[in-house]
Parts: sequence; C-alpha cells; structure tokens
Amino acid sequence: MSDERAARLEALLAETVFAGAARTPVSGDASTRSYERLELGGRSAILMNAPPRAESAPCPPGASPAERAALGYNAVARLAASRVEAFAALAAHLRALGLSAPEIYGVDVEAGYCVLEDMGAGLYWSMLGEGADPAPLYEAATDALVQAASFPAPGRLTCAGGVWRVLEYDHTAMQAEAALLPDWFLPHQLNRPVSDEARAEWTAAWETCLAGLDDEAPRLVLRDYHSPNLMWLPQRSGQARAGVLDFQDALAGHPAYDVASLLEDARRDVPPEFAEIYLARYIARSGVDAAAFRAAYAILAAQRNAKIIGVFARLKYRDGKPHYIRDHQPRVIRYFRRNLEAPALAPVAAWFARHAPLADWASG
Repeated sequence: MSDERAARLEALLAETVFAGAARTPVSGDASTRSYERLELGGRSAILMNAPPRAESAPCPPGASPAERAALGYNAVARLAASRVEAFAALAAHLRALGLSAPEIYGVDVEAGYCVLEDMGAGLYWSMLGEGADPAPLYEAATDALVQAASFPAPGRLTCAGGVWRVLEYDHTAMQAEAALLPDWFLPHQLNRPVSDEARAEWTAAWETCLAGLDDEAPRLVLRDYHSPNLMWLPQRSGQARAGVLDFQDALAGHPAYDVASLLEDARRDVPPEFAEIYLARYIARSGVDAAAFRAAYAILAAQRNAKIIGVFARLKYRDGKPHYIRDHQPRVIRYFRRNLEAPALAPVAAWFARHAPLADWASG
C-alpha cells in the first residue's frame, strides 16, 4: 500500500466510527479486491480494498464494440472492474428496493476503499455445506429476486463521491462470456482447437438464441447471485432474510439470469427437482409468462455455464489455479449438458454435435 493510499484510508476511517479499529483479514473472492474486518468497541464492519487501477477499465457509456475491445475484457463484458462507486451506488439502490444489501458507512472512490456493514457469518454456501435446511434459504433468495424484478432497471446511480451507470447486458457482453468456452476449455482442456469457421458458427448460434430475450423489459441483473454471495439474516423477515453481496457487476437485462445463477450454482450441487421448486415459485410469484420465462432461463443458464466452464479452464491454464476445475467444473458441465437439451438451445446443441460432441468430453 502506498503512503498516499494509507493516508486516505486513515482519513476515511476517521470519518466513520472505526478510526483505530483492529483489522483482521477476511477471505475474499477471485477478484483483485481484498477485505478486512474492522472491530472497535463491540462493533464491526468490513473494509473493502479495491485499488482502482488494478484492473483494466470498465466500459464507458456509449462505447462501441471496437472501443470496448481496445479497452480490454472488463469493458467488453461490462464488468465493473471492482470500482467501489459501483458497489456503493448499487448497495443503496438495492436497499431502497427492500433487499438486504450492506449499508455503506464510508467510501473513497479515488483511493478504492469502502467501509460497509458486516452482515455476519451466515454465508449460504457454508451453512448448506454444514447441513442447514435449504428450504427457507432458497425461499428468501427466490423472493428477493421477485422483489428486485418488480422494478425497472435503474440508469444513473450516485454514491458519495461517485456516479455509476447501469449499462445493458447486451449481446456483445454475453457473446464475449460464452466465447470463453471455445477460447479456453476446448483448446486447452480438451485439446480441440476451434477454427475460424467454427467460431463464426458459434457466434451465429448464440445470436439466434439470445435474440429471443430482447423483448423483455430490462430488470437489474446482479450476475453472481449464488450461495457464496448470499448471507442468511434470520432476524429479518421475508426476502430481507437473504443478504446480498458481490453485485457491483450488475447490468440491465433479463431477470431469468439471476434465477439460473441461484439454481445452477457453480459452487454446490442443486438437484434438478429441487431447482424446479424454486423456478416454479419465482414464476408464480412474479406473474411472468411461464413458457417464455422457462425458455429464457434455459438460454441464460447455458450462457452462464459456458462462461464458467471457460473461466475455470482459464484459471488453470493461464493463472495456475487448478482447483476450480477439480472441485467445481464437473458440476457445471453437468448443468450445461442438461441446458443443451432445451429446445431453445437447439442451435448451440447442434454446434457441439458438429464440433465438440459432449460424449467426448473428458470431465463432467
């Protein structure tokens, strides 16, 4: 940490009740962010440390696909590049909708620090791994998505010291994510290089599938809504029992994406019959057209799972982190196989039949 950033952190903490607090590292995620728990006088908070220049730039509003490509993957996929103004502005918006996002106690956008509410230790992923009853957890998490989708997606959001624009989850972003599978999984893990012709066919197949989503009025899509990013808050009621984390990459898109993220969790097995209970709950409580929503769910689950399969391969072959493939990729491949059985995915399933038959895959 530079002397300037250290000084700015001390100044930020002095603006809260946590000046001089004890600081303990907290396990983080696969991003450039790090976290510490602040404790002072029987109170606690979380310090998010997200150096603003640690990643490539986020997508400027109005940037063309070519301009986004020149800026890097964050701009192409419309990721927030761990910007604290995105987290702080979206946290305030989610709280206004009645969801349990962390309260923001202080933020320094220029330095990349945010002091936020400590939501405790009730992480869904840990609790479910220890045998907790999943029903109330998934009921609250599903109902939180129903609540969020009952409002239009926001546009321009503000926080102390910053402004954040919620952009569209457009085809450029979705295609870039899905392309991680032929870019990384097929050539590196299965030793199946993808020709230029096959890549063009891949893009065309996905374009056909994604075109069916464009008629839906956009809602806020959190993009990583699954058990490692949900907190159980039993002292609250209704959907507020599901605490929400890691939403800074949110975009305006189809609400089925987050339902698929929850019910096809990359980090824990969600049996199809269990997922069906909560998919049906979402459809009933939101009042959406069941057939159209199920088709969108299949498309977006497949798109997300293609991305994750590619990300896990990239983590191993580029970043030297093989445990994602070992511990989680077979699960996601099982989800993906089921996704491709849906009629809405027929063009993508046909691509695999021609270029990379699933029967030949070595894992999953």
